[in-house]
Amino acid sequence: MFRFRTAALVALLGALTAATNPAVAQNAMGSMDMSHARYSQAPVYTGSPTLPLTLSIVVAGGGPSNFDSAKLVGVLAGSLTDAEVKKLSAQFGSDNVGSFLKTFNFVISDALRLVKQNNVALPSTPLPAPTDGKALSAALYTAGVTPAGNFDVEYMLDHLVSHPLHLQIMDDINNDPALGTKADGNYHAVLTQAVLDLKAAYKL
Repeated sequence: MFRFRTAALVALLGALTAATNPAVAQNAMGSMDMSHARYSQAPVYTGSPTLPLTLSIVVAGGGPSNFDSAKLVGVLAGSLTDAEVKKLSAQFGSDNVGSFLKTFNFVISDALRLVKQNNVALPSTPLPAPTDGKALSAALYTAGVTPAGNFDVEYMLDHLVSHPLHLQIMDDINNDPALGTKADGNYHAVLTQAVLDLKAAYKL
């Protein structure tokens, strides 16, 4: 079951990328915008998603059936986990860190919902190794570096799930009564800081 659902996630991401025109972005007001990401002026990434990295992130968090964003943070930060959570809590507030973790869980759950809805399957292998926090952190940071050389979390998420799926998941967060636009913005902000903190900690 684990291998099937993991493979299904890969297939869905690939199918959505192929089936959707990725050149058109949607801004926060819902109008069509081809120039930049929803929450920043970063360009959108319109290429194919980096599916092995996406799978590695899911597996590191416990797998499709038991994904836990707190577990993923523990893998990424390793021995630095307690210090990083304390740092983020001081910077954003413990409630916002909790919201970030809850929203991250929703993101994975939403992707799996789409997998089930589309009834697709395709085998694949995670890369980097889901147990290698430093390599995963480096890959996430690299995925978010725009052509101008700046890190942007939306550019990173486009790489992980494709731009069309990133937009769909953001809309689903915004439309969920338990989350909403505030949780969506907070998720992007805390994730940005966490990736940058890991870059600094590992001297990437």
